[in-house]
Amino acid sequence: DNLFKRMAEFGLDSGRRVKGVTIIKPIVYGNVAQYFGKKIEEDGHTHQNEDISAYVKKIHFKLHESYGSPFRVVTKPPYEIIETRWDEFEIIIKIFFIDPNERP
Repeated sequence: DNLFKRMAEFGLDSGRRVKGVTIIKPIVYGNVAQYFGKKIEEDGHTHQNEDISAYVKKIHFKLHESYGSPFRVVTKPPYEIIETRWDEFEIIIKIFFIDPNERP
């Protein structure tokens, strides 16, 4: 009970840390390949991801240099880039947190 009072007092936007509190959020990254032979309905989603905007300020993506603009910055959820391509390549991802004490 006392811990929650301390968290409410200092909050995420205060820039101050709460001693003894660790927040862990899983971050899923990767790619998906799908066949476009059959169009998916607009409302055919099966999952909804958690909104991490309370923790994430922005994400920098560095795609393969063959893209016209390989450096991308995403500042709003769902923090994703959607591209169509036939081959595979590495992507560099840098996550910037709202908490100024957390390094990217």
